[in-house]
Amino acid sequence: MAAITEPRARARALYQARVTRRPIAPFTEADPSLGMAEGYAIQRELVAMLLDDGERIIGYKAGLTSEPMRQMFGVDSPDYAPVLASTAFDDGDTLRLQDFIAPKVEAEIVFRLGARLCGPGVTVPDARAAVAEAFAGLEIVDSRIKDWRIGLADTIADLASAGAVVLSGRAVPAGDLDSRLLGMTLARNGELVATGAGAAAFGDPLAVVAWLANTLAQHGIALEPGHLIMTGALHAALPIAPGDVFTAVFDRLGAVTLRASRTV
Repeated sequence: MAAITEPRARARALYQARVTRRPIAPFTEADPSLGMAEGYAIQRELVAMLLDDGERIIGYKAGLTSEPMRQMFGVDSPDYAPVLASTAFDDGDTLRLQDFIAPKVEAEIVFRLGARLCGPGVTVPDARAAVAEAFAGLEIVDSRIKDWRIGLADTIADLASAGAVVLSGRAVPAGDLDSRLLGMTLARNGELVATGAGAAAFGDPLAVVAWLANTLAQHGIALEPGHLIMTGALHAALPIAPGDVFTAVFDRLGAVTLRASRTV
């Protein structure tokens, strides 16, 4: 069978994988030359297909915000993808594992913007002024690529491996927060499994916001009031099993919980 090469055809393959929950082979396996530019070209085609279906963008997520993850992929910057309305859940919700392929969970700080941010030239103080609220968040990452055998272009194309986001019900005014210093613990079924702090995300979660604004501006996109900004994992992602209950507790932001259904 001939390799899938054209961005729209690759996006269509990812689209079908999302619908059927049947993962596909990595694009980089057939073409190791694929890089960030090719990954984003595929991502744009996939997002267009999802928007045509009635999907809605409610913010943006950054991935690869920790130094170990960037070293793993051999890059010097994070990646990004839109956050889709259908993937947002409330604190304590039960997520159906049958809606995912190979989900993993990450705890992270999530911001909501109160003012528009449009690069280039957005600084960390600009980001601080634009952010209105902060939330405790749990991100479910998932891969439409078989067995998580992802290269950089694969994960970028696949919406930065986005699955879902669960937000705490408590919005904390962000004005006096130093998000770099916010500590976090993550428990699975009551047992501590990870710890982290805000500084794990690009040195400063607000630097992630500034980076996103400047990077998206290159494509004519601005961060708008009300947009959620997911700033990246504060620890290594952990697999989710049927019946698992994960709770992350953050300094000042409080707790957020997700429950996994007992069936796959």
